[in-house]
Amino acid sequence: MTEEKKEKKGVSVFSRSEISLENDPLEEIFALNLGDFISEHLISDELVQKISKNKVDKLESLKKQLKELISIYSIDNTLKLLGFSGREEYIIYNAIAKTIKQMLEIDACHVYLSKENAMGQNPKEYDLLLVGTSVKLNEGVSSFDIGLSFNDTDYVADSYRFNRNVEVENCKNANVFKPNLLLNEDKVQYYLAVPMYNNMEKVGVIVVENYSEKVLSKEFMELLNVTAKLFATSMSLKKLAEETDEMINTEGVTITHLQNIRAELTALIGDLSLEQQLFVENLAKAVDAKANMKNNYSIEAADLAKEISTVLGLNEKTKDLIYYAALLRNIGKITLPEELFNKKEKLSEEDWEKLQNHPNVGVSILMSINFLSEVVPYINYHKEYWDGSGEPEGLKGYSIPLGSRIIAISDAYSALTSKRAYRDAMSKEKALEIIKSESGFKWDPELVNLLENIII
Repeated sequence: MTEEKKEKKGVSVFSRSEISLENDPLEEIFALNLGDFISEHLISDELVQKISKNKVDKLESLKKQLKELISIYSIDNTLKLLGFSGREEYIIYNAIAKTIKQMLEIDACHVYLSKENAMGQNPKEYDLLLVGTSVKLNEGVSSFDIGLSFNDTDYVADSYRFNRNVEVENCKNANVFKPNLLLNEDKVQYYLAVPMYNNMEKVGVIVVENYSEKVLSKEFMELLNVTAKLFATSMSLKKLAEETDEMINTEGVTITHLQNIRAELTALIGDLSLEQQLFVENLAKAVDAKANMKNNYSIEAADLAKEISTVLGLNEKTKDLIYYAALLRNIGKITLPEELFNKKEKLSEEDWEKLQNHPNVGVSILMSINFLSEVVPYINYHKEYWDGSGEPEGLKGYSIPLGSRIIAISDAYSALTSKRAYRDAMSKEKALEIIKSESGFKWDPELVNLLENIII
């Protein structure tokens, strides 16, 4: 192992944190509690003063770090997952249920939380409480007091207890299924309960239902599993951020306490980042499946966009945003009828209007998924043309965001080299020939040259 790697790895878990204090050897001592082993006669008055001042400085530095972390990952920022907002909690969960219903094209969605996560709204001390639903009720969800106990024979309870999906394809013949009439469950034929959990805790269960025998596709199933885990991690991070804020303001808090909670925070933030990426990738796969495209179409286009961004020398954050935007450039298609993409005959005027408008539908969805909001401009302008004849605002040349120009040419190349219902996939040579013929009209000429160098 090189000296550089040794230094980076460090001794304690806290010094290995990406947000550790700057090059402070005493951090290792305090992290490992080695101070107890320093012989008393070796400590001079000067050293005592230095250590005392260092501890005060370090305590304040740790508090500052933690304040910044919980500010970045507060409920007002990253945790606005799938419709979270600062409004009354039950409205938030209803918004989540409705968003999931829209994403998965199902008839109903319900969100159950454990009593520890149900914001104290649990008059009958249920173990799991319904906090959100896509079903329209005459009064708020909290007025109906819907919940269940772990002792109940119920699919939701089983899903939560055993951390597993419970899928029922024919509820009419299922003796265990006890439909709740308030939630229109007497109509349900297909039922799926998915647990929300992470490495730290169980949070609740998401239920999706269809009033027909239509089952959830593999792509939508994976998307729901990732959504459930992302939701659970976001909720865990929200609670830990609140605990951290309380600890920072507690008199007598020690460096060790703050280091421990910092390690937990950074671990959860790392989990959240990974799950956000999985969410985006699975959402893109679901869009591709619905549009009857090959499974990796969006990922291949996104990889190409990231490669172009790398050759251009863009920074890591910008490359990631362009990658996500390229993955989700067609996200609006997830709200359009599947049969629209499988038509081989000429599309009607209404069909064309739906297709042409899909970036705007996608932008609306992305705006409700807060951690993706920064990719919205890239997606919104990826239909603009270099000569100003594109949509939605007729931007021209360099006035089109660079990310949008990169996504546009990556999308075009991937589309031409992918099989569609009405034609076979083109060779890379043929696709490049078409793109080059449109250089300076549709596409940024510099990016066309760059694409050719990458592909050939």
